[in-house]
Amino acid sequence: MKKINKFLIFAVLFLAFVSCNNKNKEVSDLDMLRNSNNIKSYPAVQMDSMQAINSITKQKVQELLDLSTLYLSGNRNTEVDTFIYSQMESYFHKPDSTTFKKLFHELDSLKVKSVKVNNLSVYKEFYKKDTLDYAKFNLEYFDAKNKSLGTFEKNAQYILLSTPMIKKEFKFYFLDFYSDPLKKDSTSVGVTK
Repeated sequence: MKKINKFLIFAVLFLAFVSCNNKNKEVSDLDMLRNSNNIKSYPAVQMDSMQAINSITKQKVQELLDLSTLYLSGNRNTEVDTFIYSQMESYFHKPDSTTFKKLFHELDSLKVKSVKVNNLSVYKEFYKKDTLDYAKFNLEYFDAKNKSLGTFEKNAQYILLSTPMIKKEFKFYFLDFYSDPLKKDSTSVGVTK
């Protein structure tokens, strides 16, 4: 009886050892793709509309500033510079010659080589019957040696336009970058004649 018990224990251990070795086999990429689905591979992240707008706005601000510093570091007269400039214009609803004047002046005067966007939040302002969408953010400027030049608070006005092709899809455009928030109408206080 002892021999049978030892034999059974040995057989069970042997089978466990063999099955463990089979599990450690590498799975080929083809088998992994064949047996995968979107639920396991790409977990869905749920965002409400304000979180999505916040995320998109931060991404667009960072991309525009990255393109701006890249454009300013070049000669501004090559085909690559022209392409970068046209990319920057595509971020704006109706770009004109003054669109980048304020941005370029500030980046040039501080000799900025890179920018990091921090603490971005979106908000709405109401003017008469219009709702205006703004983003408020802090920018940290860095020089060529990656030394911080300071943190600056900025605003940008943006618009979301629905696309006619696909329902529930919007295009993001800036209306004004480095804009000042809308000033409320006020009356002067004091003695007037």
